[in-house]
Amino acid sequence: MTSHLDREREYYDQLYSGFAQQHFARPAVMAFRRDLVRRIVARAGIGPSSRILSLGCGIGDTELLLAPHAGEIVGIDLSSKAVKYANKQARRSGVSNVRFIVGDWKSVLDRGDKFDVVLGIFFLHHLSDAELEAIPAQLLGVLQPGGAVYALDPSHRRLSEKVGKLLFPALMRRYQTEDERALDGNRVAASFRQAGFDAAADWFDFGSLPIAGLCPGSAGLYRAARLVDEVLIRVPGLNRWSNAFELLARAPS
Repeated sequence: MTSHLDREREYYDQLYSGFAQQHFARPAVMAFRRDLVRRIVARAGIGPSSRILSLGCGIGDTELLLAPHAGEIVGIDLSSKAVKYANKQARRSGVSNVRFIVGDWKSVLDRGDKFDVVLGIFFLHHLSDAELEAIPAQLLGVLQPGGAVYALDPSHRRLSEKVGKLLFPALMRRYQTEDERALDGNRVAASFRQAGFDAAADWFDFGSLPIAGLCPGSAGLYRAARLVDEVLIRVPGLNRWSNAFELLARAPS
């Protein structure tokens, strides 16, 4: 029987065999990544000396944009194809403070390294229930006092998924593995608080991320959707149907 990790590795090795590299380089997707980096720097308090661990880094597109703002970034991913491409892009770009390694994210926990920030961009929703319950306490072990966890994941009530499965079922299957699922951001934040973090989940978007996926060539359309999202995510009641949530969890000082 194929294991969860084997299925994930097979899926992402296939995704990173050309499609993702081309898709993630499109204008709307790049605009989203730049917006995301600005949010991460501001919310996680990243500075020139910050050491960052990125879980499920993929091809490193977010990490390479984040590199000028940080001291050192270590990215880890199951897909050897993704990591090979990420390291190649780092060399091409002359980025020397980022390195990408192949492996299960749990392998980082036993190395004794300490980080100021741990990133999980569309990472937590790939974990099993048991892993999701255990990871807050595990991440405390790799964080410096006062360090932060920043995560971005799909919300379990997201209206965009219902519309997407109805209108674009093949595309939805291409973007999702059989093991991943959307999460309740408030429950995730509560599990981090139970482990000792000061944690909160905030609504992230309604349509800007789906539009970046469906219309990757139009940065203008993405930016327009982002402006609308900034209004919608602040509407009580309506915001519970948001597409994604961001988690910020601060370790004890």
